[in-house]
Amino acid sequence: MDEATLAKYQPVIGLEVHAQLLTHSKMYSSDENEYGVAPNTNLSVITLGHPGTLPKVNRTAVEFAMKMGLATNCQIRRDNLFARKNYFYPDLPKGYQITQDKTPICYDGHLEVRVGEETKRIGITRIHMEEDAGKSMHLAGETETLVDLNRAGVPLIEIVSEPDIRTGDEAYAYLTEIKKLVEYLGICDGNMEEGSLRCDANISVMLKGADKFGMKVEVKNMNSFRNVQRAIAYEVERQINLLEAGGEVVSETRGFDAASGTTNGQRSKETLNDYRYFPEPDLPPLVISDEWLHRVAAELPALPQQLYSRFTGELGLSSYDASVLIDQKEVALFFDDLSRLTPNAKAAANWVMGPVKSYLNERALTMADFPLDAAQLAGIIELIDAGKINYSVASKQLFPHLLEHPTANATGAAESLGLLTQADNGELAGLVQQVLDANPAKVAEYRAGKKSLTGMFMGELMKLTGGKADPKLANQLLRAGLDG
Repeated sequence: MDEATLAKYQPVIGLEVHAQLLTHSKMYSSDENEYGVAPNTNLSVITLGHPGTLPKVNRTAVEFAMKMGLATNCQIRRDNLFARKNYFYPDLPKGYQITQDKTPICYDGHLEVRVGEETKRIGITRIHMEEDAGKSMHLAGETETLVDLNRAGVPLIEIVSEPDIRTGDEAYAYLTEIKKLVEYLGICDGNMEEGSLRCDANISVMLKGADKFGMKVEVKNMNSFRNVQRAIAYEVERQINLLEAGGEVVSETRGFDAASGTTNGQRSKETLNDYRYFPEPDLPPLVISDEWLHRVAAELPALPQQLYSRFTGELGLSSYDASVLIDQKEVALFFDDLSRLTPNAKAAANWVMGPVKSYLNERALTMADFPLDAAQLAGIIELIDAGKINYSVASKQLFPHLLEHPTANATGAAESLGLLTQADNGELAGLVQQVLDANPAKVAEYRAGKKSLTGMFMGELMKLTGGKADPKLANQLLRAGLDG
């Protein structure tokens, strides 16, 4: 599509994110909430909807929903009602889903996301609690459908954004922030491949300057943030092409085909009347007291935006460094601890983003598997800042030694390995003179203006000292000797 045609239209996007909650049991029963077990084993008569059974609300799931609401600046509803959403699927045993209709537990919130150098506020319409359906499986070459009901009844929150998103990049940034929040809060593992975090996109286009949104289409079956971007890009172009050709966009549900990067129609979009919502007669109203809400709020951990503000403001890190550090919860918390043990925040960030992450990535480990604590790493930084060891020796010799001997401390290990720098000015000055005497031709070239030779002289000096010279002092003495 040419740029001129694309520029005539404004995409309008809203996202619906389902997050499976990390509770021990299901939303309305005591059945286990566990992924990966044998099909149809985490079941009881309540999950199967047998006559005479009664649901009971999972208290932890309610608290998880409250935490997500507080983290997204939502209002928390004190008097909550549940509803039945009626529709038939083979993997929905009761023939209805217990959810929230007109009384979502969280509403009227917002989330600020960074898109490039800009910050954008995206509204949160609502967050409501509900239960998941089971899973239908269609095996290649088979005509029958297999149904696994283990997932039926698993607690979900659905996070519904306002139609404030305008590009695929903004959608990606929003989803990234949602994923970080549920992981920091410890309420969902954020795994899109396993389906514990799922996203549907409502997409429409309108002429720029118009005061009415276009007809929206819901796109499903996107199992990565990148695929959400791809689906948005394809669907925006499809709708613009349709309108430019004189056609109309039909309100429907479409699936995304990751292999071709296209969407395809699945069914016409249901309306609220199709679901026949009515109050759930088997669950009493859920009342959230001031005491309960205040206790949950007090349990909130440090969240990504708070850590980002501390890292860039109080510690003076760049936006890039802070963004990299907060990307993973455990890395961010490790750095936060480390930054409180050393005044050199930039060095601490470089160590975490460099040697520490390299060690973890090479071994496919997580931060929880890292053998050193923040105090040991702070000890290495202290030795470098005091001029007792240089970075090269610290990263190539001391750091690997500590990884193999995680109970040792940095200073003791450096002493036992003989890694501490030679701080004797007289001895180091003598070694500088040895280097100069051994390279008279290069000294002449330097004094004739070839200042780039400094690195060569420094390398020769480090060879003589076994890499243990204080780089700052060595550089000063070397330049003094070279400059005559």
